[in-house]
Amino acid sequence: MPELVFFSGTMDCGKSTLALQIEHNRSARGLAGIIFTRDDRAGEGKLSSRLGLVTDAVEVEDGQDLYAHVVGHLSQGGRADYVIADEAQFLAPEQIDQLARVVDDLDIDVYAFGITTDFRSKLFPGSQRLVELADRVEVLQVEALCWCGARATHNARTIGGVMVVEGAQVVVGDVTQSSDEVGYEVLCRRHHRRRMTAASARAAALSPDVLPIGTA
Repeated sequence: MPELVFFSGTMDCGKSTLALQIEHNRSARGLAGIIFTRDDRAGEGKLSSRLGLVTDAVEVEDGQDLYAHVVGHLSQGGRADYVIADEAQFLAPEQIDQLARVVDDLDIDVYAFGITTDFRSKLFPGSQRLVELADRVEVLQVEALCWCGARATHNARTIGGVMVVEGAQVVVGDVTQSSDEVGYEVLCRRHHRRRMTAASARAAALSPDVLPIGTA
């Protein structure tokens, strides 16, 4: 039976890489799919991974009906054996409903990939709706690591290396941004709660207020 599957995880855990792998495996077997994405790091209409892989995709717009897009594609003689939706956390809840309808009414598998929570540890509306509707939720097993070496479970937004907890829910950035730009960092829950990024941890270690171990 066709399924709506939600692959979730923190930033830097390989979601887009897996999406590209699923696309490769199915296209190599002669299947054809539709790829949706939104606000990818590589630019409009692209699905990319940090490993350097990239492919073309349909850039989702506000208010776009994804079910109608798939039906229109099929009506014009196109094929759609599966649908991939990357950066699914940025989709509106009603667009997630439309993806579920693709599964139920058109018998097409839909594979959605996204971050579950934002930099404030709050659910993205699109991700929340996926958790509510998906036939399966798969937490990716490629573990991203906090700067301390523990398993990263939270996404932090940084400005100049300093973690921030206020602002718009969606601000495009990446874990590779330079320290003076808006960027993101994955942290364990402990250090997310303490707002301690890699940069602030280094600054604390170098502070003259910290006595070196072994000082008499």
